[in-house]
Amino acid sequence: MSQLLKDKLIEASAHDNVEVFEAGMIFAKSEGIIPAPEATHGIATVIKEAERCKREGKSETILFNLCGHGNFDMKAYQDYFEGKIVRHELTDAEIQESLKQLDTPLIN
Repeated sequence: MSQLLKDKLIEASAHDNVEVFEAGMIFAKSEGIIPAPEATHGIATVIKEAERCKREGKSETILFNLCGHGNFDMKAYQDYFEGKIVRHELTDAEIQESLKQLDTPLIN
C-alpha cells in the first residue's frame, strides 16, 4: 500500500475512531454483516466517496474489500456504544515524538 501511495496510484484518507464506528454501524444495518473495526476505515471512505458522487451528480463504481467480520471485536463495538471511543487527532508534536522512536528513517 505504501508503494502504491508513493507512486500516486492511490490516495490516502484518514478517519477518526468515531467516524469509522459510525460507518461500521451503517454497513451492519444495511448489509447485515458486522464489519471488523479495521474494515470500517474503508467503509468510511466508501461512504464519503458515495456522498461526493451524489453531491456532484456523478455515477461511479466504488469497489472496496471487506477484510473481515467483527464477531470477535464485539468489545470494541460495546466501547463505541458506551461512548468510550472518542475522536482523537494526533498533534504534530505527538507525531514527531513517535517518529523519533523509529529505528529506521522514513523513505520519502
